[in-house]
Amino acid sequence: MLWDEFKKPKDIERILSIIRNYDKEIRIMEICGTHTVSIAKSGIKGILPENIKLISGPGCPVCVTPTERIDDILLLSKNKDVLIATYGDMVRVPGSIYGENLEKRKAQGFDVRIVYSPLDAVKIANNCKNKEVVFAGIGFETTAPSSAVAVEKAMNEGVKNFSVFSLHKKVEPVLRELINMNDFNINGFLCPGNVAVIIGEEGFRFLEREFKIPSVICGFEAGDIIYSIYRIIQMIENKVYKLENEYIRAVKPKGNEIAKNIMNKYFELCDDIWRGIGCIKNSGLKLKDEYSQYDSVKKFNLDLTLYKNNDFCSCGEVIKGKIEPRECKLFSSVCTIENPLGSCMVSSEGACAAAYKYFDLR
Repeated sequence: MLWDEFKKPKDIERILSIIRNYDKEIRIMEICGTHTVSIAKSGIKGILPENIKLISGPGCPVCVTPTERIDDILLLSKNKDVLIATYGDMVRVPGSIYGENLEKRKAQGFDVRIVYSPLDAVKIANNCKNKEVVFAGIGFETTAPSSAVAVEKAMNEGVKNFSVFSLHKKVEPVLRELINMNDFNINGFLCPGNVAVIIGEEGFRFLEREFKIPSVICGFEAGDIIYSIYRIIQMIENKVYKLENEYIRAVKPKGNEIAKNIMNKYFELCDDIWRGIGCIKNSGLKLKDEYSQYDSVKKFNLDLTLYKNNDFCSCGEVIKGKIEPRECKLFSSVCTIENPLGSCMVSSEGACAAAYKYFDLR
């Protein structure tokens, strides 16, 4: 099947007819928030048979950031000499105190700014010499290279009032954590095409080599997703357990070497905590010691709190794929997009927000 065949309606109908005739129960997890949104927006669950289950996993960076780290950022934001710069979704994520978030801090007069790139934060630091600019860097391997580029730019331009609070995480360790859970019940993975653009096919080969789990690196259009589901079903039916790359128009076998090199130049692995899961060994990215002057944790001597799992709602269970958003007792009643209690409802890539916005109640 050529990469652009999914744009042809007759091919989608042919593939869907095969999927609908499959009568065994299969549980497929998407591990990308963009996939979650695309599935809900396109109504894909509604056109699949009941026996084909799509489960949302820990693929939303904002969602997996634990309350403890949000509290740390909120504490920094109360320093009148500090300016917090971060992506839009982050400003509404609540801390451990109900109603406390960066959006409220901004309304109270503290300096919180939404940026589209960490390079914007470096520019702000250049223009606001009287402020310490802290960029709350969030995301998986997709966004970590841009944070590394920002550190390099600050170094080259002699910007000393800029630092990164690294909330960056790696995908592989959390997948291993899920697979090794006693109640793991997933038959196949839709792997995130955006992360794969950076780490390449090789970044997901462990699913095939070590765990024999059928997996497809998947693009983000509805046709990409439907075709990838079809391929997972075919692999299961034929007992061929491997990794396939459906997103060949963007993903290379080894990924983006330039992006990986700059990420590895500035960041190193560290143990990190994930909302609803806990501490996972070598799952986080922190700045190396030689760049400590740009590490917010070291610059402000932050004593990072340990994992407490003090969420208001069931985000942790949603993130692990244990429950659907509608199974949380607060979903759509107390917790809504207008009044979000958990990160899965706050983030535009969150499973709860997608289900709520697109009435994905299956």
